[in-house]
Amino acid sequence: MKKILIPLLLLASVVSSYAQLEGIRINGYGAYVFDNSFDTYYTSNQYMRGKIKGGFQWGAGLEFLPSEDYGIELVYYRQDTEAPISYQFDTSGDRTVDLGVNYIMLGGLRYLNTGNEVLQPYGGLLLGLAIFDNKNPEPLEESSYVKFAWGARLGVNIWATERVALKLQAQLLSAVQGFGGGLYFGTGGSGAGVSTYSTLLQFGLGGGLSIKVGQ
Repeated sequence: MKKILIPLLLLASVVSSYAQLEGIRINGYGAYVFDNSFDTYYTSNQYMRGKIKGGFQWGAGLEFLPSEDYGIELVYYRQDTEAPISYQFDTSGDRTVDLGVNYIMLGGLRYLNTGNEVLQPYGGLLLGLAIFDNKNPEPLEESSYVKFAWGARLGVNIWATERVALKLQAQLLSAVQGFGGGLYFGTGGSGAGVSTYSTLLQFGLGGGLSIKVGQ
């Protein structure tokens, strides 16, 4: 993960040093993300199905504002959860995978000027990486998987003071499993495995804080 974070931090440093910015914000996030099921069939009697359970997701972001109406944010999200799965392949069975779900995203934001200094609606898209940490891997099973990810979000900043705002936000994060290979879960003692190419969608509702820094 360090190999991924270092270039992103360097990018943030370059943007903050050279861009003519209207402002910089530090954002903190907390949300509940809902269950997401995946179901993959290879033949009528070969399949894998499961669910990534919902739960609390936290995050932090560094946002640069080239103008009052636009923002660029480097953001990290984290959820610790479980994924119960069942499979029928060379062998059949059930297991529960302990997962850490990480997103490292670069997003654009468009702010809507309503003429109200307190309420600041916004929306935007995100692109980046989803990193799945398998905390209890089977023998010969990898412990980390990196996938292409995208996202979208709608929300509003409610400015309590000139520098601090409460955030209310709905978001959708998607890990595209077919991008560069499937999310691999071993099938237990057989030493074989199956791959799912299902796209994972995680919908979340939550909020957070936004703090203006600098000027």
